[in-house]
Amino acid sequence: MNKKTIRDIDVTGRHVLVRVDFNVPLDEQQHITDDTRIKAALPTIRYLLDHGAAVILMSHLGRPKGQVVETLRLAPAARRLGELLGQPVQMAPDCVGPQVERMARVLQAGQVLLLENLRFHKEEEQNDPDFARQLAALGKVYVNDAFGSAHRAHASTEGVTRFLPGVAGFLMEKEINFLGSALEHPKRPFAAIIGGAKVSDKITVLERLIGMVDVLLIGGGMANTFLKAEGYEIGDSLVENEKLDVARDLLARARQRKLALVLPADVVIADRFAADADHKTVSANAVPAGWRILDIGTQTIAAFRERLSDAKTIIWNGTLGVAEMPAFAKGTDALISILAELTKRGATTIIGGGDSAAAVEQVDAADKMTHVSTGGGASLEFLEGRVLPGVAALQDL
Repeated sequence: MNKKTIRDIDVTGRHVLVRVDFNVPLDEQQHITDDTRIKAALPTIRYLLDHGAAVILMSHLGRPKGQVVETLRLAPAARRLGELLGQPVQMAPDCVGPQVERMARVLQAGQVLLLENLRFHKEEEQNDPDFARQLAALGKVYVNDAFGSAHRAHASTEGVTRFLPGVAGFLMEKEINFLGSALEHPKRPFAAIIGGAKVSDKITVLERLIGMVDVLLIGGGMANTFLKAEGYEIGDSLVENEKLDVARDLLARARQRKLALVLPADVVIADRFAADADHKTVSANAVPAGWRILDIGTQTIAAFRERLSDAKTIIWNGTLGVAEMPAFAKGTDALISILAELTKRGATTIIGGGDSAAAVEQVDAADKMTHVSTGGGASLEFLEGRVLPGVAALQDL
């Protein structure tokens, strides 16, 4: 990575403003149901504390759209972080303003302050210069460790770097290094598995990967559009008819490159979109009217396993079925088992955030993968080859 990190600056005795991603899920009792993103920030926070910094953290939570939403306050994150650090974490009443400035000013080396939800202010997402200036005034150095928000040019990710020198935290560094090396210098064979609901969400990723990978496996709802483009009968399955020509073009490019692009051979279909729907496995070109594809079948799982067997680098983004419904999560769960085994055998496996990462976390398999990205949209845009504003704004080495 050609960006400076916290290793490249002196933080001793300094107030360090850190953008983290504490956008964690909460239940109705305001309990955190998955603290993965908080744990992911610990190496950076602990490094700063160990090196004598006063640490001021800022994050968003949910989509309050510029309004104060009581259920989206960050106090639960402050409590959980304090438990993980084994020390109190102060909670600010806001992220800007005189009271926050006073709390930041008196913060001592080794102490931690978490600012209130940035998105309670509409100026955050507008990347308002005055709002960014107020945030920047709280610290002397800026660290971005929120890869999951790096694709947004917001006040806390891009704007503050106009007023403070900005460097990457360890999580940001890890994300960029893993995703970057996989795309720039992959060990081959290089395989990609792309799923999710819609082709339209991943056209740019597919276009790029077709020119890079040795094997491309396609599943999820988006595979339906490819199957229909090939002339298959897919019943009442989700399909983007307006993207059929795009799918045909991508298939033609893959054939021209002699790329192994693999679509489902068999699928699990249901008579309605429901967890308790009647379901069965049929050939991918024999879906009856009134039925819809909700997962890949056992033949497809076997074919995917065979295609991945000798891969040295594997990127996966997007579930292979309706993974939130147990009956239609078998393809996704099987892929996780395949990737875990390949990781054990020495392959580099990178899970590209979002639903894929959630599926891996759901079955406690994150530690069986080489890297599980914390960024859904950010990892997708990185795979597309886009410049991420939150990364570009950091200081170069």
